[in-house]
Amino acid sequence: MNIAELGDRILNGERRALARAITLVESGREDHRAQATALLDQLSGAGRQALRIGLSGTPGVGKSTFIESFGMMLTGLGLRVAVLAVDPSSARSGGSILGDKTRMERLSREKNAFIRPSPSQSHLGGVARRTREAIALCEAAGFDVVLIETVGVGQSETVVAEMSDLFLLLLAPAGGDELQGVKRGIMEMADMILINKADGDLKATATRTCADYAGALRLLRKRPQDPEGFPKAMTVSAVEEHGLEQAWDEMQALTTWRREAGHWVLNRATQAKYWFEQEVRHALLARLETPQMRSRMSDLGAQVSAGHLSPSAAAEQILSGLSDA
Repeated sequence: MNIAELGDRILNGERRALARAITLVESGREDHRAQATALLDQLSGAGRQALRIGLSGTPGVGKSTFIESFGMMLTGLGLRVAVLAVDPSSARSGGSILGDKTRMERLSREKNAFIRPSPSQSHLGGVARRTREAIALCEAAGFDVVLIETVGVGQSETVVAEMSDLFLLLLAPAGGDELQGVKRGIMEMADMILINKADGDLKATATRTCADYAGALRLLRKRPQDPEGFPKAMTVSAVEEHGLEQAWDEMQALTTWRREAGHWVLNRATQAKYWFEQEVRHALLARLETPQMRSRMSDLGAQVSAGHLSPSAAAEQILSGLSDA
């Protein structure tokens, strides 16, 4: 694979080259990882940036419908939109289960949109480990907005917050005890809470739910990266496409304020450092998965089980072996 040529094609906005590059960065093969690193280094010099919007919510809240309606609205405004939809994975085959691309039929046909479903595999929070690199590729390809949809299973949504500029939490009305419907931790990360399905018989319920969450947000500790009035709760209807433009206006207002106040640059720098540390951790864990190290772990585990060696002493032997390698 000619990495320099692939990089040039991505900078020219070629969708096929972008899809091929994302496949490359998602690969776990050692030679592919070296090529992916070279490609990302080449593209980083372009200096292109997109607005990265993370989106989470419980299954069934209407994330795919919202993304399609929201994406169509953005492309209608002349913006190029990339969607990285992280699907749950089959425990048997490792493949995607939901097939988000098939559920965004209108947006998938839009020439200014690019949809890429990825299986979440075993990564916490449903964010594939290489999604961050896929975002960088979409930015280099000239997309204005990158939407990152997570599985929304509540495992570790901090992951998507660490790769996005704005974090949206999508909730449904009539979800039982409204303020217990989501953990406080994810509310503290959210920049905006959008109550979806605010239409038909649920419209009045959605309005009440929105008021409940707006009150709850006012009780949370003030964050330095928020102007007055944020984070905020709003109602939207993805089906009837109501409230989408107002939500987009609020996102732009928040983004503009953060840029002018210096929080945008600081946030990106903090995220870069976070992902550097994550790469080091992943690399160390990968060294434990070699056949030799697995055999060593099995031998020491048997000694620990038999009581011949303490867990701490066994762990020390493994760690010393890593440092010697």
